[in-house]
Amino acid sequence: MTALPSFVLADQAGGARRFPPGAPAVLCFVKEDCPTSNMVVPLLEALYRALDGAARVWLVGQEAVGNALLVDRYRLTAPMLDDSALRVSYVYAVEIIPTLVLADGEGREQGRLVGYRKDEWQALFAAAARLAGRDGPAIDWDAYPDWRPGCGSRTLEPGIAERLQAESANGPLRARRIDIAPGDDEFEFMFDQGLTDGLPVVPPTPERVLRMLTGTRRDSQQVVAVVPPNMAPATVEKVAANAVMAGCKPAYLPVVIAALEAVCTDEFNIHGVMATTWGASPCIVVNGPIRARLGMNPGVQALGSGNRANATIGRALKLILRNIGGAKPGGVERSTLASPAKYTMCFPEAQEASPWEPLHVERGFEHTDSVVTVFALEGPRGIADQISRTGHALAASFGLALESVWHPKVRPYGDVLLVVCPEHAETLRQDGWSKARVRERIQAVAARPLCDVLRSDECGEGVPAGRWGPGGPNAEQLKTLVPKFAAAGNIHIVVAGGQAGKFSAIFGGWVGGPAGSMPVSRRIDE
Repeated sequence: MTALPSFVLADQAGGARRFPPGAPAVLCFVKEDCPTSNMVVPLLEALYRALDGAARVWLVGQEAVGNALLVDRYRLTAPMLDDSALRVSYVYAVEIIPTLVLADGEGREQGRLVGYRKDEWQALFAAAARLAGRDGPAIDWDAYPDWRPGCGSRTLEPGIAERLQAESANGPLRARRIDIAPGDDEFEFMFDQGLTDGLPVVPPTPERVLRMLTGTRRDSQQVVAVVPPNMAPATVEKVAANAVMAGCKPAYLPVVIAALEAVCTDEFNIHGVMATTWGASPCIVVNGPIRARLGMNPGVQALGSGNRANATIGRALKLILRNIGGAKPGGVERSTLASPAKYTMCFPEAQEASPWEPLHVERGFEHTDSVVTVFALEGPRGIADQISRTGHALAASFGLALESVWHPKVRPYGDVLLVVCPEHAETLRQDGWSKARVRERIQAVAARPLCDVLRSDECGEGVPAGRWGPGGPNAEQLKTLVPKFAAAGNIHIVVAGGQAGKFSAIFGGWVGGPAGSMPVSRRIDE
């Protein structure tokens, strides 16, 4: 037999009732607004009087005011225990009211009934009498119906179930809790504690974090990543708390987790990305079926505001880096200017509007995979070309615009992200231009003779002449064309944006390669 959980509850006189009581016991969970509870209360009072202390008969009420009403209405002398906190109901797994439990003197469960069936209640009353060594109560059972449905337990009500799970010793939450004084404004408190990015955040109550955790199958205490610069372990629970703060839905959580895994790799080097004075920040591109399931926006204003998934997934990642990793502005994060991308930057590729294979397929995943790819980028800037009608001319516009990233004379440069709008993509499709051909054209247009990109007194930035030895480059070397990018593969291309408008965009990158940051992709584990 199963030993029932022990507890201490107060009865209607304020006395403490401890379970197990050292004698057989009948516990009945009731609530005042349940018609079946009202029907069985007189039966329980009769059982209490018949057993006369040889066994305990306790009613366990789920709401203090209702308990008092039941006591007055039926002139109860049987103890009515106050479980308005619902902790006992929760650990006893009560889902239907009334639930009747019979226990022996050691507190071991001997029987349990849910709802009301007359024959079952008669049998349990008889069993209780046998355990107590007394005769059962004289009840006119014919006056009672054969069956009555029970009512839902308060432990299952929205908001309460999550609270009880959070309070449970076996619950999934382990993170330190912060108590807020009743008179404090919880939103202002979050500002005062330095837990926000400058905008209000949603307080991560245990109930909200539990709801967020329903978005993943992972264990709440699994460590997703160790987050620099504090090298703090980010458990799924803590990731979920920051996702709550950012305003995410539970369905977004797998994307946030995948993005965090990606940025915390050695290749991405999130410590350097967040610490550089340049102002780089993680930019998340989402590919695959999950884009539609989450309602992400790859179209009009894809890089801007107005879509919850786009906005909050990127924001959740930034809050994690701040609140778990310790990358706070003015501390480790010391960008000279930064950009609004520091708040959030996440968007899905408009794969359906693209003439090419999508980004994640280019990077080795299947079309059916849902994938995040993270880049260390500055904020986006537009490329306006409303005139070009050929791929040749349009790709040249891209090249001229991309030449300006970081500084026109700096080369070879690392990774950039070119976001091609649907109208521009259609121009390239009609001309049969592949991504590879676009990249080649950009490299060709942005290439400059070495003499034009050397550092000089006229413009201090540029390629150092010392790279060619103490005497600098010779006359022939000065004529050599120097491409903008170290390799065409550094030019990453996706399609996004509204159907109208010949306006694409570019994201300049930070230092590329092993010394800086490299793009990283991760499959989203839903």
